[in-house]
Amino acid sequence: MESSFHPSTELPVSFPPKATKKNRQSGCYSLGKPYCFLSFVPLLTPGSPKPRGALLNSEPETQGGGTEMRRNQRRRERPGSGGSGRRTKGPVGLAPRLRRHGSEGMEALRVLELYSGIGGMHHALRESCIPAQVVAAIDVNTVANEGITLEEFDSLSFNMILMSPPCQPFTRIGLQGDMSDPRTNSFLYILDVLPRLQKLPKYILLENVKGFEVSSTRDLLIRTIENCGFQYQEFLLSPTSLGIPNSRLRYFLIAKLQSEPLPFQTPGQVLVEFPRMESEHPQKYRIDTENKAKVKKIEPNTCFESSTHCSGKDAILFKLETAEEIDRKYQQDSDLSVQMLENFLEDDIDMNQYFLPPKSLLRYALLLDIVKPTCRRSTCFTKGYGSYVEGTGSVLQTAEDVQIENIYKSLTNLPQEEKITNLELLKLRYFTPKEIANLLGFPPEFGFPERITRKQRYRLLGNSLNVHIVAKLIKVLCGQF
Repeated sequence: MESSFHPSTELPVSFPPKATKKNRQSGCYSLGKPYCFLSFVPLLTPGSPKPRGALLNSEPETQGGGTEMRRNQRRRERPGSGGSGRRTKGPVGLAPRLRRHGSEGMEALRVLELYSGIGGMHHALRESCIPAQVVAAIDVNTVANEGITLEEFDSLSFNMILMSPPCQPFTRIGLQGDMSDPRTNSFLYILDVLPRLQKLPKYILLENVKGFEVSSTRDLLIRTIENCGFQYQEFLLSPTSLGIPNSRLRYFLIAKLQSEPLPFQTPGQVLVEFPRMESEHPQKYRIDTENKAKVKKIEPNTCFESSTHCSGKDAILFKLETAEEIDRKYQQDSDLSVQMLENFLEDDIDMNQYFLPPKSLLRYALLLDIVKPTCRRSTCFTKGYGSYVEGTGSVLQTAEDVQIENIYKSLTNLPQEEKITNLELLKLRYFTPKEIANLLGFPPEFGFPERITRKQRYRLLGNSLNVHIVAKLIKVLCGQF
């Protein structure tokens, strides 16, 4: 059993379509669709004096389920204690756990999390070590967006907003409906409320998919924050820039309420790398590690050694890839600033349930993005991972002594049964939800309740974000990096 957070009040699997009186009394607000099965932060009923179990810079109240939540937290922090006894390597260089006192002399921020999902923004806030108190976490619901009034927003008295609005309206698969897509309504409502707040927040951080930067919704966002007096910067960033072997290019915006431009601000440009701060080492940013001794020395690349897969021309014979694609993968696996996938994989668990079924092997053999534990890359894991094969994420070859090109070249003119037999020699499997969570930067204790199916876990993770990237952007935004 995977360890998981134990919220003071467990939420239902989905919210009703409207913000009913019962919801308001319980604090279970929703701006949209299901997947609020786990509360990573205590929710606040607007108008109540103080959130229970407030994290970071304030001590939780000793009432109700909050006491049990703290007991569970202390158990997890004890050396040698674990939720399940199952060992996970976890990513090298995970950032330190939550600190209750962050930057010296900085007043604790009051943070509003919108579209909170499975808690990616919250974990990023914790990792940043910026002193803060989450006053409310509100998940996405495209119908109930008008359930939270302007007065209720004002009563939260927040000075930072972290949000990741629905991305489907800005993707090709989502038909790029942009502002006409009903799933954008809740975000448009927030943009309408923002200028009318009694007190504007000091900081805003937003995450979305690549494609948002050319949308009409983005243009409205920029006009709104400019009219409110914010200085801002836009980014397109991938975890590979932090040494994480996963491509997940995403749009980010950070905005600060001030008259002077941000020190790294480039008007009209979207930055594709983190700004170089004066105190920053000129080398690539690496994730802070709690114990430097645990960081493994980066070894020379072995993913494509003795393999024609890196040579280009021969590889095309057994995979439906262009020479450019093969060269790109080879360059990624040769980047020694990026960690190997093996640092993010689980140990000692039954992998039989994750092996690709024969039907998928046969049908998608030429389309699979196959990686080994020694590779330094993986493609973006989407919400369809585990249910669909093509374009949803990489699969892992666990057979160490089998050359992939030999297997593929042997498939020519073989009957189906023999093709399947040969492909099964590669022992191809899906990444586990825990391994994907590791690549996304979630902490070791992160987990799901047992009742959440594997399909649901993949879907939730596919809709999430990279914790480490957001943590660094929070630091940059607050001038603490």
